Amino acid sequence: MTEPIIEVKDLTKHFVIEHNFWGKPSVVLPAVRKVNFSLQPGETVGLVGESGCGKSTIGRMLVGLYHPTAGKIYYQGQAKKHITKQVQMVFQDPYASLNPRMTVGAIIEEPMIIHGLQGKLAARQQRVHELLYMVGLKPEHANRFPHEFSGGQRQRVGIARALAAQPQVIVCDEPISALDVSIQAQIVNLLSKLQKELGLTYLFIAHDLAMIKYISKEVLVMYMGSIVESGPAEQLYQQPLHPYTQALLSAIPIPAPNQSFVKTRVHLQGEVPNPLALPRGCSFSTRCPLAKTICHEESPNMITKGNRTVTCHLY
Repeated sequence: MTEPIIEVKDLTKHFVIEHNFWGKPSVVLPAVRKVNFSLQPGETVGLVGESGCGKSTIGRMLVGLYHPTAGKIYYQGQAKKHITKQVQMVFQDPYASLNPRMTVGAIIEEPMIIHGLQGKLAARQQRVHELLYMVGLKPEHANRFPHEFSGGQRQRVGIARALAAQPQVIVCDEPISALDVSIQAQIVNLLSKLQKELGLTYLFIAHDLAMIKYISKEVLVMYMGSIVESGPAEQLYQQPLHPYTQALLSAIPIPAPNQSFVKTRVHLQGEVPNPLALPRGCSFSTRCPLAKTICHEESPNMITKGNRTVTCHLY
């Protein structure tokens, strides 16, 4: 196996919610808790989980928008604090992520100016036109403003902006969730095409489990700030180990409702725990249909089963 291009070790992020009278943190939200994973060059790793579990926080730490509270991020074997040029991001909302006061050409050109790429103005403008063509737009679109484009076109502009810095890794933070269903496949196919042409590595964050299976080689399942299961996509989808993963996969709609196969739906009981006051033991124990006494008393350790990992007392 080749050396991972990105390796994350014990990555942790706490957000201070309140300060006391003396200005010291009094209420702290543990958004990400000792997360470990790696990205292999040219591959796509999917990151799934419920809203608020910390997926986007991990992505923002990789690109340097958030600074980790603890843990290390390694780029090509070296610990890095700022790897913004090598790691770029495609944001979830194509309407909010583009500056409405700037033309599309200026938006795409900005990373080149910041990182000192392409030198002269003429060379930068030529590169802007190349990137627009690469993502399925026309060079004349460079003179237009974001409000003149549809949602799918805006997301193409966001992808072009990410490519402008010549990155090796792109964090795709739910890049299709805000788009029409008819446009989602186009954006995913565009990302796949760019990956093959440029040798890009993706961390693909999404809610759509069917799409994650389609685009990802490895899958990470996240719950309340921790990775509860990971492994190759095909194996994880065929035989999920963690009860939370089983519940997520059972919720995927069947595309052929008239077929004889009937999927067993796993219904989770109880409420999602308060992240400021997680339950003792396993954080999923209050909703898990298979929870035992030990699950409410001790936190489970990560278990390795072949090329899979799972954090659960059942194993």
